[in-house]
Amino acid sequence: MIGSAQAATTYYVRTDGGNATQCNGRANSPYPGSGSNQSCAWKHPYYALPSSGTPRIAGGDTLMIGSGEYKIGYGAEGMAGNCAAGDRSACSLGKVPSGPSSSQKTRILGNSKSPPKLWGAERSWSVINLNGSSNVELGYLEITDKDQCVSAHSVSSAACNRSSTPYGNWASIGISASDSGNVHIHDVDIHGMALQGVNAGRISNWTLERVKINANGWAGWDGNVGSNSSNSGSIIFRDGEIAWNGCGENPSTGAPVNCWGQKAGGYGDGLGTYLTGGQWLFEDMFVHHNTSDGLDMLYMDGADGSSVTMRRVYAVDNAGNQLKVKGNSTIENSVVVGNCAYFAGKYYMQSGDMCRASGNAISVSLSSNDKAYIRHNTITGEGDGLIMTTEGDSSATTTIQNNVLIGANDYLATLAGSPQLAVAHIVYNSSARSVYAGNLIWNVKNNQCPSGSICGQNPKLTNLSLDNFDAMPLSGSPVVDAVSVLSGVTTDFYEAPRPSGSKSDIGAVEVQAGGSTPDPTPTCTRAKPTVSLTGPTDAIAVGLSVNYTLKVTNKDSSGCGNTSFALARSVPSGWTGTLSASNVTLAPGASSTTTLSVAAGNGTSAGAYNIGAATSSAVGSTHTASASAVFNVKEVNTSGGQVTQALGTDKSAYIGGETVYVSALVKMDGEPVAGSTVRFTAVKPNGIEIVMSATTDAQGYARASFVSGTGPSSIGSYGLNAVASVGDKTVTSTASFTVNDGSGATEPVEPDPVEPEPTDPPVVVVPPEGEGLVQEIEVNKGLYGLGDDVRISGRVLGDGEAVTGARVDLRVYRPNGSIQKLRAYTDADGRFEAIHSIGYNKKEAGDYTVSSTVSANGDDATATASFTVAR
Repeated sequence: MIGSAQAATTYYVRTDGGNATQCNGRANSPYPGSGSNQSCAWKHPYYALPSSGTPRIAGGDTLMIGSGEYKIGYGAEGMAGNCAAGDRSACSLGKVPSGPSSSQKTRILGNSKSPPKLWGAERSWSVINLNGSSNVELGYLEITDKDQCVSAHSVSSAACNRSSTPYGNWASIGISASDSGNVHIHDVDIHGMALQGVNAGRISNWTLERVKINANGWAGWDGNVGSNSSNSGSIIFRDGEIAWNGCGENPSTGAPVNCWGQKAGGYGDGLGTYLTGGQWLFEDMFVHHNTSDGLDMLYMDGADGSSVTMRRVYAVDNAGNQLKVKGNSTIENSVVVGNCAYFAGKYYMQSGDMCRASGNAISVSLSSNDKAYIRHNTITGEGDGLIMTTEGDSSATTTIQNNVLIGANDYLATLAGSPQLAVAHIVYNSSARSVYAGNLIWNVKNNQCPSGSICGQNPKLTNLSLDNFDAMPLSGSPVVDAVSVLSGVTTDFYEAPRPSGSKSDIGAVEVQAGGSTPDPTPTCTRAKPTVSLTGPTDAIAVGLSVNYTLKVTNKDSSGCGNTSFALARSVPSGWTGTLSASNVTLAPGASSTTTLSVAAGNGTSAGAYNIGAATSSAVGSTHTASASAVFNVKEVNTSGGQVTQALGTDKSAYIGGETVYVSALVKMDGEPVAGSTVRFTAVKPNGIEIVMSATTDAQGYARASFVSGTGPSSIGSYGLNAVASVGDKTVTSTASFTVNDGSGATEPVEPDPVEPEPTDPPVVVVPPEGEGLVQEIEVNKGLYGLGDDVRISGRVLGDGEAVTGARVDLRVYRPNGSIQKLRAYTDADGRFEAIHSIGYNKKEAGDYTVSSTVSANGDDATATASFTVAR
């Protein structure tokens, strides 16, 4: 019985299941290989929720989706109706049936330890369809696509293909919803969609917990579903992240790309609504690096029964206003860093998108009888104002109490040639009453100091710079134990007790007994690691060893310890396959690369062959993952004189302006070839080619170099190929590298080691002038906590001898893209050491890269290391 009223049933989807004829979906087991209507799982969510027609699950049922990847789009397993007929926009999963009641929800759940990936493709409008769906639970899902394009981007190279099929591996929206109530979404990661992560309006009583909405091309959450998009009831966001919206996402690395704003024709709000009612609550949210506003609740209807509460929100580096509210509202215990010019000179952002809407850190709009409370926040910014209130008559009141307000240079005023500081509180076109009490105000325009405020005193916080802001008060700070306790405000930004002393501290952070705020004990959630295997796509001669890069990323939560992953490889019988390491130990969130060297065995026929690699650990099946690649074997040259070539660069990642050295080793029948012509082509991110030519020396090496550019067209990933000619024979090799802008915006990649045939020593690619300086760098451990010190050490050698007194310049690239610059000098043994101190703010959590450059005797050497900070 399909789609009828019946007792709640649990259905299953798994990648080794069967179709709707072979399996009934009622058992979590694979299709046995024969028979029909077997008790086994379906192989695709389309069989449960077909894109057209009646769903095979009923309201109140549970659909359990197993680990793995499921394409949602034209060409996927189980597509039906208009989708199968070629209407690619009609390929969303079918509408989820409404549950019978708010306590009997229809549940779509993935594996909590290894969530399945539902990825949109071929211009599918959305992945999950909740239009008209109520009483629904979604949990433990990853929703994304596999293209970094942005829908209708004004730069053609960044725009999605809409003109001809196949359109590519992109979809517009992660979750679309309207006329939907009583929905619970938890532990869902929505990222990389071409248009919006969530498009939801006319909803009521939704709760989102531990939901990430990141790097979606136009907006994270867009509440506009038409002229009537108003919402009602309670709409709750807890412990989530909304970030990098207005950007595409590189599906291989997760790095943001193609960011744009409204001046370039885009959008970029983290969350925005159309005219709406409801009671909105945001708690423990991290809202950052959106290309317009962070949380934009300016379109609240201002009705007496509607409200917005933002509690323990960390908002930073959004290009417009960090937080916007209207009507009855409360913003408390939040850290708001109005670094609204973060995107200046980056990606495709235009100058008019910096600090849009005046860049005010917090904007409050009022209507009659409204009450707005801004209390116990730490607020800084480079917009026109730290707080702006607009509209509202004398019946409305804004209470600004117990906040730390710290001004910075007004970006827009400075840009216009009239430098000034940000204003503490701007009142614009409003006759509403403003009440001030217990605020500390410092470094603002005209030394603005409302009655009842502490002014002219440095708040003495850990770091006051916008790029590295840290709201933790230092010893002797005037904010400590400075104000009376507010009724109902019993914790701080970290959920630590408030007060800790005789009185409360001003601002978001309450210094605890002993001088610091305790970190909550993190929990450990294990997850399947991500594994990729990449290498050459050109046909390779039998017997020639080539290298593939195996990348493993530990996806465990930050509460877990380091894990040792065992590595295994799979190659056809008779072939050679060697891993450079048999295991890797990774902290949660950390990645590592290993080289798999593969050579086809004698007698292998020309064609495509699968090779693979896999991981496992003592944790069990959760850490079992695999990846595969295709090894193309070229047809044997029977005329004799087999030519081989190995290609590489001296580094895998450069900073714009550095010299890129390339080299190739050419052999015929295993012997170096002198006098061979090699044509190198480096392809810049914008497609422009840099062509170089060189001739091999007596050892078979051809070398060339060029200086990388510093402009936007030169920053990103480069392709590299080399064509070597020996007589009437040619051989082509490929490699890649990246050029960064020095701000951390482009993620460095690990090198692809270059090796010739197995009988030869490894090829070391060096600058033409010789080995020069060599340096090592390391950190004292891989995983740190907030407030820890990172000990960076290394050694510098020249021609094998210690280099004394050399200056070493270090850059620590933080997760938010900011840089900490350090300097050290080598001792008599050539060793150096430096310390990087990690702050206490939540923004410090994530993956870090350390780059070290040393110069001595006219030579340079660079090295990198990495580490992770747990939240």
